[in-house]
Amino acid sequence: MPQPGGRALRADAQRNRDRLLAVAARAFSAEGPEVTLESVAREAGVGIGTLYRHFPTREALVEAAYRNELARLCEAAAELLDAEPPDRATRAWMDRFVDYMATKRGMAEALRAVIASGGNPYATSRDQMVAALAQLLAAGAADGSLRADVDPSDVLAGLSGVSLVAGGPAQREQAGRLLDLLMDGLRHGTRSAGLRSPDGG
Repeated sequence: MPQPGGRALRADAQRNRDRLLAVAARAFSAEGPEVTLESVAREAGVGIGTLYRHFPTREALVEAAYRNELARLCEAAAELLDAEPPDRATRAWMDRFVDYMATKRGMAEALRAVIASGGNPYATSRDQMVAALAQLLAAGAADGSLRADVDPSDVLAGLSGVSLVAGGPAQREQAGRLLDLLMDGLRHGTRSAGLRSPDGG
């Protein structure tokens, strides 16, 4: 993966960076901003010096961990389409979205510290997620399994709503039912009929 300076990391350095990002996302999500960088390095199996070589500040690590989770979510669209029919890939991506949002909520305090320091970890988040959804929906429209008249921004709003009301670990069963309902509305042949009064008006 190219770094900000344009240089690619060696394979071992890339593995260390990937482990640090995965551990940091888990730790900041589960324990909040008070997680020590030493504990992150220890769990990732590297020295603190290695952590600081990749991420010179706590804020740099938090922002990179969040952006990595976002990238994993968005890159999953193509990966799922390679493995599943578009409608099933879209439904699987919805589950990953709920997981991503749970991690993001857990990291909220740590991310606020990034924003306070002048960073903007959310700068391109929405555009990237809309693009991932557009890829899934276009594939479904092409094979006839999903409607072709759906705005991916509307689907993202619906997914955000599900995550808001049923995004906790104890609510995953309800979240699954809500995601199934959302998928039903995306399938080819369904249309929003709207509300009609008894006299048909």
